[in-house]
Amino acid sequence: MMILSLLAGTLFGSRPLVLAHYMPWYESKPFSGKWGWHWTMNHFDPETLVSGHREIASKHYPLIGPYDSNDPDALECQVLLMKMSGIDGAVIDWYGTDDVYDYAAIHRNTLQFIKTLKRAGLKFSICYEDQTLPNIIKLGKVTEADVVPYAQKLMAWMNTNWFKDPSYVKQDGKPLLMVFGPAYYKAPQWQSILKGFDLNIYGVNGQYDFATGGFAWPYPKEGLVQTENFYKWSKGWKGFVAGAYPRFQDIYGEAKVRPQYDVIPDDGGKTFEKTFDMAVASKASVIQIATWNDWGEGTEIEPSQEFGYRDLEALQKWRNTKLSDPILYKPSDLRLPVDIYMARKKAEPGQKAALDAATEALFVGKPENARKLLKDLG
Repeated sequence: MMILSLLAGTLFGSRPLVLAHYMPWYESKPFSGKWGWHWTMNHFDPETLVSGHREIASKHYPLIGPYDSNDPDALECQVLLMKMSGIDGAVIDWYGTDDVYDYAAIHRNTLQFIKTLKRAGLKFSICYEDQTLPNIIKLGKVTEADVVPYAQKLMAWMNTNWFKDPSYVKQDGKPLLMVFGPAYYKAPQWQSILKGFDLNIYGVNGQYDFATGGFAWPYPKEGLVQTENFYKWSKGWKGFVAGAYPRFQDIYGEAKVRPQYDVIPDDGGKTFEKTFDMAVASKASVIQIATWNDWGEGTEIEPSQEFGYRDLEALQKWRNTKLSDPILYKPSDLRLPVDIYMARKKAEPGQKAALDAATEALFVGKPENARKLLKDLG
C-alpha cells in the first residue's frame, strides 16, 4: 500500500484527530456463558467448527477469535492496538442506559471500554442510536408522549458523566456527539432535546436541520461515489466529520436478518487507502474510521485472519513517516497485544503477574520490555 497522504488538519495543528467507530456489543460463551446475538444473529452456531474456526456471523474472522466486549483482556488488547497504530481514540456506538434487550450490557461494556481508553491516554466520543426508541416504547420504558423528556434526561446524563470529561472529544471547545440516523426523532424534537446543550452534533452522511453537519459513512449502494459526494455536499455545512473505511461485506442477508446489501470491495487495501486519503484531503479536524469492529458488516480494521494487521500498519506508517508527532511503536510491535491476549487465555496462575507487567509496558511505551517478558514466559 502506498503511503497515505497528508494535508492540514486543525484539531492537532498539523493533523486531524483519528477516531475508530467501536461496537461494544459482543458476548462470548467462554466469558459470559453464552454467545450473544452479534456472533450468532440467531443463525450461526459458534460451537460449530468450520475449517478450525468457530462459525460466527461474519465473513471474516477475528485474529483473537470471537471475543467478549466485557472481557478486560480483550479491551486491553483492542485499546493497545489502537494506541500503537496511532489512532487517537474511539467513537462508541451507544444504545442508552435502559435494561432492554442487550442495551444494558452495551452500556456496561461502554463504561469499561472508556476506562481502558483513558488508561492509554486515548479519547472517546459517543454515537447515539435513536433507533432504540421503538423497542423502548414497545417494552413500556417510555410512552410516545414522553420521548422528548426521555432524550433530555439521556442528554443530561451524558453531560454529567461524559461531556465534561477531559478525555471526551471536543471540537472548537464543544463536545462532539454523533447520532446514527437520525432514525426516530425528527428535527423539531431534536431541537427541543438539545436546548441548553452546546454541542457539535452530526448525523449520517448528510445535513440535518438540528445538526452541525454530517459524518461520512460507507453506503454500499454507491460506494466511493457516495463518499466523494459527501465532501462536495459538506462544503456548505457548518461542520462535518470525515470518514474512512476498508470495505463493506456484510452477512446480514445470509443470516436472513435483512436483504443482502451491495458490496464495497476491499480491493487489496486500496479502498481504505483511497477513503483515508479523501478524508485527510477534506481538511476535516476529525476523521472517523468505520469501523474498528463491526464484524457483521465486514467493515472492521481490527486484525483478522483474512487481512492481518494491514490497515493498522498503514495508519502507523502515516503517523511515523508523514507527521511531526510520530508514535513510539513499529509494525512488529502491533503483534504484542494479540500475543499477550492469547497468552492470557492459556496462562497458568503464576504467569499472570508477568503478563500484567508486559501489558503495562505497552501502555507506557516500552514494547521491548513487553517482548522480553513474553519471551521469558516461553
